[in-house]
Amino acid sequence: MRFVDIIEKKRDGQELTREEITGLVGSFTADTMPDYQMAALLMAIFFRGLSDQETAALTLAMADSGEKLDLSSVPGIKVDKHSTGGVADTTTLILAPLVAAAGVPVAKMSGRGLGFTGGTIDKLESIPGFRTALSRQEFLDNLRNIKVAVTGQTPTIAPADGKIYSLRDVTATVESIPLIASSIMSKKIAAGADKIVLDVKIGNGAFMKNIDDAVKLAVTMVRIGDMVGRKTSAIITSMNEPLGRAVGNGLEVEEAIAILSGKGGAQELIDVCLFIGAHMLFAGGVATDIQSGQDKLKRIIDSKQGLVKFRELIAAQGGDTAVIENSDLLPKAKVIQSVKSSQAGYVQSIDTARIGYNAMLLGAGREYKGQQIDLAAGLVMNCRIGDYVEKDSPLVTLHTNSDANLGIVTENVRQTVKIGSDPVSRQPLILGTVDDNGVHLFDAL
Repeated sequence: MRFVDIIEKKRDGQELTREEITGLVGSFTADTMPDYQMAALLMAIFFRGLSDQETAALTLAMADSGEKLDLSSVPGIKVDKHSTGGVADTTTLILAPLVAAAGVPVAKMSGRGLGFTGGTIDKLESIPGFRTALSRQEFLDNLRNIKVAVTGQTPTIAPADGKIYSLRDVTATVESIPLIASSIMSKKIAAGADKIVLDVKIGNGAFMKNIDDAVKLAVTMVRIGDMVGRKTSAIITSMNEPLGRAVGNGLEVEEAIAILSGKGGAQELIDVCLFIGAHMLFAGGVATDIQSGQDKLKRIIDSKQGLVKFRELIAAQGGDTAVIENSDLLPKAKVIQSVKSSQAGYVQSIDTARIGYNAMLLGAGREYKGQQIDLAAGLVMNCRIGDYVEKDSPLVTLHTNSDANLGIVTENVRQTVKIGSDPVSRQPLILGTVDDNGVHLFDAL
């Protein structure tokens, strides 16, 4: 069948076969299907959607388009964790060593930050000497020897997804749930983990803005995992305010070390890590239920075993382990300035995406792929929704090595953090779960 016939078939709302989808993806990866025809197909999918079977076929075709990691030589149930993106989402830096310290191998392939969302690879590279470009053998050796390895995404893993995503980015087809789900899951499947735990973000700092879309995305990814033999579960968490206090690469590493040391960090970030981590322990077979998993992780924090594991990870990937005791070895900004409240009152809301974009303006993030970033730049939140703040008290502390955008960012932050006279209730952070037993939304909703 010609490419145009398949495009027409999807345009008219018909279901594509696995063979048709596999053929299209293979042809596009081999550059025998032109961009304009794939763009037309993506727009047809955007409007017509994909069935579960079509989405699974697309996912597998993209996963099979490049190399796939075989982790079978590593003992134990290998677990991967993925977040759909957010601000001050430092969970991987905390969870990877904690879960590994509990005995579950964590095979993590992560990306770089773009736009208002941060990237785990950038954060780790703020540790002097830390290498995120691991060979296949290095990845396997670290996973086998210390039960944790974190590497950057490579062009050889699901290359079809990279090509298709580049087209989605310029054809207004990013916000398609089956395309988002297949993009995420194709990389997770190619990365080789036995089980996958997803953190699906919802709110003004996430791609999913409402609970219905978040549940639909989570359900789609869980179904894909089950259909291709990779048991998957999802947790739906709020991103209506930054999760941690720190927004920015070196700053987030510092907060992660503080939490693993038991010396501070946002309690909200700790709570989300404990909940997601407990699901990882349950998936990995070392916890009988979520509560026992959380209790085990708390003991690991208290005993500093997670911190020891983070030190092992840093050493194994070439980093300077002295940052554990001396945060001054992390990149430091020359300019540190507070944004103060213009009035007394309660924090009503925080525009989380704008906080992320302001961190980007300070140098912490990228407007486009490949842009150089400042690993010392970012900001630290001094308030959360519901807090009472005095006039002239610091709302946010800015960190940068260039004062070019300080004035703009200062004014933006004042507009981003809304202060009012009425008390505001704390918002729930963990909103529900999705697994092969169904959707479970919590009473807070």
